[in-house]
Amino acid sequence: MQRRAFLATAAAGPAIHAAPKSGRRHPIVGSGDHSYEAIHDWGMLPRTLSYGNTHGIRQDRNGRIYIAHTVHASSQSHDSIVVFDEKGKFVKSWGSEFKGGSHGLHIHQEGREEFLYLVDTGKGRGSGIDPAHTWMVKMTLRGEEVMRIGYPRESSHYKLDKEGKPATKFSPTNVAIAPNGDIYVADGYGAYFINQYDSKGKFIRSFGGNGKGVGELACPHGLMLDQRGAAPELLVADRTNNRLQRFSLDGKHLGFGAGVNLPCHFHERKGVILIPDLAARITLLGPDNRVIAHLGEDTSGTWQDLRKKPRTDFVPGKFVSPHGACFDHDGNIFVAEWVEVGRITKLRKVSG
Repeated sequence: MQRRAFLATAAAGPAIHAAPKSGRRHPIVGSGDHSYEAIHDWGMLPRTLSYGNTHGIRQDRNGRIYIAHTVHASSQSHDSIVVFDEKGKFVKSWGSEFKGGSHGLHIHQEGREEFLYLVDTGKGRGSGIDPAHTWMVKMTLRGEEVMRIGYPRESSHYKLDKEGKPATKFSPTNVAIAPNGDIYVADGYGAYFINQYDSKGKFIRSFGGNGKGVGELACPHGLMLDQRGAAPELLVADRTNNRLQRFSLDGKHLGFGAGVNLPCHFHERKGVILIPDLAARITLLGPDNRVIAHLGEDTSGTWQDLRKKPRTDFVPGKFVSPHGACFDHDGNIFVAEWVEVGRITKLRKVSG
């Protein structure tokens, strides 16, 4: 296994996005036990770095927040992974090689160490998506590369041309890790399969594939290992089919889930599953997998146009296009949105 360090970019200058003025009230979203103060444009970026589309977000055990973004065209720095402390102070950044394609983000503890899993879609590059150069990359939290998994050439569903080069569209979006260390990579923008590997990156199987039927997928965008039941299951955000699907860890279809609107990904805390719904809301599912709340929902239907506009057009307390989300250790929620100027929102829990 190769370990390669990426240089961190030091903070420089004041924040790009200032916090609200003192005494200004943040909007409240939700109700009852699921009420949150919506703090938009959370985090203090250095002058040298500007967000592109903010895609993935996770917190490590020490409280630091990690964000994957595509990098804005105006940004001096091309680093696509940004790290903040719990208060929103910039800590470091790295990953310029993932500019444009930086997408799914996952943190997983293995023994005494946590590792960062980043999925690179290959989008946003001048030559278009090259299936030979789209990846799932495992790194230390310092940015040192440990392992890459690329085109699933071992799978019968992924073809090679006469020269042995990838010939099937492959553009992965997210990743999940099983209790035994198996790695599941969602080919959400490619051939719509879930590709399973062991902890060393050895191919095991592909399942899913394009369609609307049982076990078939259309943009399997997000993955989560659901361990709330008697046996762990793989939960899939079957985005274009506007549903959830559950699979056994060997790829057998177990059931469907509803109540979502273009689901992108998942995170779980104390039996509650958090789902960023791309069509302008955050959804919470209870332990029985029924919807218990929709947060910050914008029902205007304008999100696809709004996501391309300046942040001054965004409505406080309303989401535009949630793409990634996670609970923090205190039960607050962090949301990364698929907007051209990037946006991170902290939903600070104010009840319960």
